Amino acid sequence: MTTADVADVRGLPAPSPGVVYWLVSFLLVFPLFRLVFRGRTTGNARVPMHGPLVVVANHGSHLDPPLLGHALGRPVAFMAKAELFRIPLLGRLIRACGAYPVNRGASDREAIRTATAKLQEGWAIGVFLDGTRQPDGRVNTPMPGAALLAARSGAPLLPVAIVNSHRALGSGQSVPRLVPLHLRIGDPVPPPASRRKPDLEATTRELQRRINAMLDQGSVNS
Repeated sequence: MTTADVADVRGLPAPSPGVVYWLVSFLLVFPLFRLVFRGRTTGNARVPMHGPLVVVANHGSHLDPPLLGHALGRPVAFMAKAELFRIPLLGRLIRACGAYPVNRGASDREAIRTATAKLQEGWAIGVFLDGTRQPDGRVNTPMPGAALLAARSGAPLLPVAIVNSHRALGSGQSVPRLVPLHLRIGDPVPPPASRRKPDLEATTRELQRRINAMLDQGSVNS
């Protein structure tokens, strides 16, 4: 992607969410987040509302994707297994909420290409820095995928700390605990200077540092 292409993409308006997205937000996600889990979000003014954006967060539970996808003021797309899109109702629902399909067994390179294409359409893409849920809810072993996406697309990275989701519905829990949840949004981080490994690793470490620092601040409700 050339410098001119990056400038053009950054000026794209964020894709407009459809009716299903708003129905899921107001009838499911927000009642659960605001009322059941006494959820709060701080730092929304830091969210770039136009152009591609890589939203980077810690990962503590299955609650994280819908919370991150509906709490930033613009839709956030996540990759999902391609077979889920073949389930009639579920497929339409997750597609309307911004999910995009990745084939089972797809290579990391294919997944990166698919996500980059969404960024070039002006989407915000959600990435959990560790890739998998962490028992303590922190960023422990960050992967460079988010930094690579930003380097390929020129998109800024937005660090978000999801506080307490690992306590609410962590690995091995079948019944949620009604602890207060808090999404704390940090300042955007510029994309790496290049796709070289040292640049990707430096940006990844900075994202890890910022997210864990926000987690250490705890929840406004705790």
